Amino acid sequence: MKRLIFSALLIGMTASAWGQDVHFSNMDYSPLTLNPALAGANYDLQANVNYRTQWNSVAAPFQTIAASADMRLNSNKRTKSGHLAAGLSFFNDRAGEERISTNNVNLSLAYHLMADQNNTIGLGLYGGFGQRTFDPNGGMWGSQYNGMAYDPALSSGETFNNASFSMFDVGAGLVYTYSEGESRMRSNDGIRVNAGFAVYHVNRPNFSFINDGDENLYMRYSGFANASIGIGQTTMSIDPALYAQFQGPAMEILMGADYRVLLNEGSKVTGNLQRTAIALGLFYRNQDAMIARLLVDYGGITAGFSYDFNVSSLSEVSKARGGAEFFLRWVMDNPFSATRARI
Repeated sequence: MKRLIFSALLIGMTASAWGQDVHFSNMDYSPLTLNPALAGANYDLQANVNYRTQWNSVAAPFQTIAASADMRLNSNKRTKSGHLAAGLSFFNDRAGEERISTNNVNLSLAYHLMADQNNTIGLGLYGGFGQRTFDPNGGMWGSQYNGMAYDPALSSGETFNNASFSMFDVGAGLVYTYSEGESRMRSNDGIRVNAGFAVYHVNRPNFSFINDGDENLYMRYSGFANASIGIGQTTMSIDPALYAQFQGPAMEILMGADYRVLLNEGSKVTGNLQRTAIALGLFYRNQDAMIARLLVDYGGITAGFSYDFNVSSLSEVSKARGGAEFFLRWVMDNPFSATRARI
């Protein structure tokens, strides 16, 4: 009975989620789904990959995979005025037995104006193409109940005029970055701060599986602030973060911090010894989950894993098992640049 109740709740959540975006617990490792102006904001060249699966223990899993890459385009010609950047992102999301699938590709362009050596303000725009598909035969419908049990041979009685459709999407964002000091073992006085605000789906694309439907995708408002603060004369740093997303009736607030330990600062002369750090984090998503994560930095690669422990009203059925998430970031110097960009 609990599983039936939970399945019914998930069906309702899936239906309402048709008008909501995908989300990751590790938003800082999916930058272009957080703010298009993050293209080129912190790194010369970076690539990110994310994978998330949830509700495996009680229903058909919801699975999301995403990838993005962004690069500063004129870092070899940077002046005190600023730099141009571009990014490309993709995600695929599959939800429930009904096989509701969303594919999306976005191209982001950003310009970061350098107010001084430590402060930068960036404006980003994105344009994208999305496709959404739905398999009516994958669901279980009330009309297929024969009075005794579910009978898949019975007709669902449902008519979907448009089981697949495409849409065009645009949005914009602003990002502020501040960077000062160094994160070396002998001083560890480095500070980096990012804060921004973005609006997705400004054109409110149609999001209905029914021809001539009037369901338009809600605009998503995304705000965030995160930092990395070195604790002077130690090998430790604290990385606090706050993320807020608002989309129609849905709201998500995620807050927490990582505790990072620098194990080795690496060799900048020979390059044979890579900078290495390990971090543990704890975050809370409002009225939903506690999130624990572990990540390792080695050179320009960061790999991590997080798990959502469900603390909402569904925890009795889910037994606190929410979702697992894997993420990978690769940072490197621009191969087309003759000089190293400041990070």
